[in-house]
Amino acid sequence: MENIGTNKTTLCPSARPEMADSVVFGLISGTVTEPRVAYLKQPTLVTDELMAKVSPVTPAEVFRTAAPCAAKGCQHFDGRDCRLAMHIVEKLPTVAAELPPCSIRRDCRWWQQEGRAACMRCPQVITDNYNASELMHEIAIPKASSLT
Repeated sequence: MENIGTNKTTLCPSARPEMADSVVFGLISGTVTEPRVAYLKQPTLVTDELMAKVSPVTPAEVFRTAAPCAAKGCQHFDGRDCRLAMHIVEKLPTVAAELPPCSIRRDCRWWQQEGRAACMRCPQVITDNYNASELMHEIAIPKASSLT
C-alpha cells in the first residue's frame, strides 16, 4: 500500500485511523475554533508506532486518515452513495478557494461521488473534533431514513 495512488481501491477520506490499511493524508492545523487539514504530499501508512507518537490525544485529533471504503459496512452508505459526502456538500460552506493539494483525490469516494464541491469543503472535516459546531454534529450523525 506504499504507492496508494496506483491501486484500484476507493478510499473513504473520513476513515478512522485504526481501520485496516488506513493512511494519513493530512495533518490537523488551524485553530481550535477553525481547524483545517494541511494535506501531505504523499499518504503515509498508519502504523502502531505512528499512532503511539500522538499520545495522549487520539490519532484522529492530529491526523486525517483514509481507508478502503467499507460500502455496505458503513453507517453512511445508502447502498449506492456516501450520505456523509452528500450532507457535507449540501450543508457546509466552501472553505477552499481552489482544489486542495490532496494526495488521495484520484481514489477518494467523495471526489468520485461529489467532485469539486466535496473537495472545497473537505479541509474543515476533522474526525475527532471535540469543539465541533452543532451543524458538524448534525452532518456526522447518519439519519435512520438514509440507511438501508
